[in-house]
Amino acid sequence: MGASALPFAPGQFDLVLFNGSLHYAADPAATLANAPHATFTVRDVYMPITPMFHVHAWGLPYVATLLGVKQVYPGRYVPDALLGLIAREDVTFSHCVPTILQMMLGTPAAAGVDLSHWKVIVGGSALALPLARAALERGIDVIAGYGMSETCPILTLAHLLPGLLDAPAEESVRYRCKAGRPIPFVQLRVVDAQMKDVAHDGVSQGEVVVRSPWLTQGYLGEPEKSEELWRGGWLHTGDVGVIDGDGYLKIVDRIKDVVKTGGEWVSSLDLEDIILRMPGIAEVAVVGIPDERWGERPIALVVLKPGQGGATTEGTIRLHVDEHARRGAISRFAVPDRVHFVDVIPKTSVGKLDKKLIRANLQNRDAAR
Repeated sequence: MGASALPFAPGQFDLVLFNGSLHYAADPAATLANAPHATFTVRDVYMPITPMFHVHAWGLPYVATLLGVKQVYPGRYVPDALLGLIAREDVTFSHCVPTILQMMLGTPAAAGVDLSHWKVIVGGSALALPLARAALERGIDVIAGYGMSETCPILTLAHLLPGLLDAPAEESVRYRCKAGRPIPFVQLRVVDAQMKDVAHDGVSQGEVVVRSPWLTQGYLGEPEKSEELWRGGWLHTGDVGVIDGDGYLKIVDRIKDVVKTGGEWVSSLDLEDIILRMPGIAEVAVVGIPDERWGERPIALVVLKPGQGGATTEGTIRLHVDEHARRGAISRFAVPDRVHFVDVIPKTSVGKLDKKLIRANLQNRDAAR
């Protein structure tokens, strides 16, 4: 990788590595210990619900070790077993992907467990408003976080600023579901194609680019891909985001997952969030499928809650999205062409929606017709 693409000069590599390893645990520790809520301190009991093979469980076991807190490692992520450990070991701090939290809150065993002292960071995928509301109703202090494997991974956390702690419930939960504000030593920008910053108005979109001492410097044996990752001296995340006037980042979508239809970009994350607001929906994934007329069209995979087979149909889902489109909450092109009801939505090994596999399966199904 050419020196011009790196955020440091040749000869500084050892210093950057040292700083990176130091900040990797110290910065999240300082941020979480001094946060206005959802804190992580020496008084907590820690249980990760993110696999160790996924960026060392987001690096938080190192924070726990630095703090000297009691650590509980659950093995397999079975919802009833996890809830049992929370009750038995007095677990107060965890982190997980949305699907795990959703399964834990949805199992009947959750009704018998006091979760009012549990603090949870949700990452890996967007924290949907309905899931955040369900967690808050159980007393869980839940916030979103953002990062990626290449960033080792934590970049932002969605702690509420002091002025938002007493905000109306709906406003508070919206901020908790954003990606959050950068933690110390993270420089984060949202830029256009010319690497110019977009307005911090919560509307103007661009790619999220970052710098910090602990980011990867490239991909092993892939110099061209590494050069592209660091073009312009900033790590390109491949995520589309907006920043509001309070400095909170919201991820609109992955660049590769935005549905490009009718000359507009439709956020699959926004569409998923809208569909999840229907009471009969347990899970949803939206992907774009090639279309000769429109470029792409959104298709939704939906898992229903038990007993909702008759009440929630493709028609009611399309009508629900159309109502939001008429109010201007989402593009009129966002109404999905098709809704497939499934028992399980494909996920990656770390619990994220596997949209690459979903798209391939849908295209193979269409080709076989």
